Amino acid sequence: MTYQNFSLKQLQEIDAAHHLHPFTDHKDLRSAGSRIVTGAKGPYIHDSEGNEILDAMAGLWCVNVGYGRDELAEAAYQQMKELPYYNSFFRCSTPTPVLLSKRLAEIAPAHINQVFYGSSGSEANDTALRLVRHYWALEGKPEKNRIISRNMAYHGSTVAGTSLGGMADMHAQLGGEVPNIAHVTMPYAYELAEPGESEHDFGLRAARAVEEEILRVGADKVAAFIGEPIQGAGGVKIPPASYWPEIQRICRKYDVLLMLDEVITGYGRTGEWFAAQSMGIEPDTITTAKALTSGYQPLSALLVGDRIASTLVEKGGEFFHGYTYSGHPVACAVALKNLEIIEREGLIERVREETGPYFETALKERIAGHDLVGEVRTFGLLGAIEIVRDKPTKQRFEPEGSAAVSVRDHAIDKGLMLRATGDTMIMSPPLIWTRETIDMACERIVKALDLAKEDLAKG
Repeated sequence: MTYQNFSLKQLQEIDAAHHLHPFTDHKDLRSAGSRIVTGAKGPYIHDSEGNEILDAMAGLWCVNVGYGRDELAEAAYQQMKELPYYNSFFRCSTPTPVLLSKRLAEIAPAHINQVFYGSSGSEANDTALRLVRHYWALEGKPEKNRIISRNMAYHGSTVAGTSLGGMADMHAQLGGEVPNIAHVTMPYAYELAEPGESEHDFGLRAARAVEEEILRVGADKVAAFIGEPIQGAGGVKIPPASYWPEIQRICRKYDVLLMLDEVITGYGRTGEWFAAQSMGIEPDTITTAKALTSGYQPLSALLVGDRIASTLVEKGGEFFHGYTYSGHPVACAVALKNLEIIEREGLIERVREETGPYFETALKERIAGHDLVGEVRTFGLLGAIEIVRDKPTKQRFEPEGSAAVSVRDHAIDKGLMLRATGDTMIMSPPLIWTRETIDMACERIVKALDLAKEDLAKG
């Protein structure tokens, strides 16, 4: 029996009766009913009512090559026929994770040559936390186990991922985080820069909050700093150009490892394979997932630098960590084909040289001047639109987030899937977007802003 045998109402009733959604107010969802997405092709998704919606979020930051790629389905099918599953325990491996590891080492920064697999970014960040603390223990410094993160960071929703992240609401529900993780200010100039402070100076000040925390607890206690190159789920917060060089200087000065979370920015979104390459960052670990398979299969890859890997191999003995699906052969087969498509179609170069610059120009010329928009910012094919009541003072609407939700809902009604995070609209479109789809998105955003303005004026 397929879903076509059920009406929308029946599917919604079954969904409400049995399906607990992530990050959802379930009482509200049961009242409104789920949108049932039934198909997708290229940059569009289709729902059960026949609506075609331009997807400006690439699913959930992940469908970089777009929907409906037969090659990826075929890669999964062939691998399932040959070997649907075997584990990577007991001194065993299978061909696809072996070959994928080689490919990832080729496209990663030069000092990164080892890979540890999981099924999600959350799992990869759990692994990174354990690996970094294990590294310092192997080096005879088990007390060097504190991690510095940032407010509004998102590093997953497992216990360790939530603890590494800086989302206050998630911490409150957790009821007790993993110990020895501290959070400092985020590099969010729009709200946190002081009057008259340049972006350059703010970037340095935000970075030095990390140094202040290192000095507060002692460098001999700090294992690593973890950060997203661009804070994604926290609102596409793009740091000033001065921020990451200063972070790197501080980490090197105090012998603190640098953990980079590229679950959102990896695999072409910033105009290079990794944002580390776009921003000149030399991390010790890079967490990746999502666009590794363009979301067609669940797979994460923690890329591990030579410093940590050599100690793990030479001094480590057994690393008591792993997952049933670490290096799943089908997921790795899809990842290999996905990376091949990204390279063959020149999607990274397109983002860097054409669509990324056009995306920035289009949003700033057509969106930034709207009465509800306080700021537009982009990097590659990542974008954010700040929704405000008053541009000069940056005053927000009350209650918090209500205005952005209004914009989001109108955008979806007009055929554009956007996401609202607090008072910020965020965008992360598939890398296959063209100038034409960017133009279409801008037209629909303007319509959504105009309609939201009318709603907000009514109070």
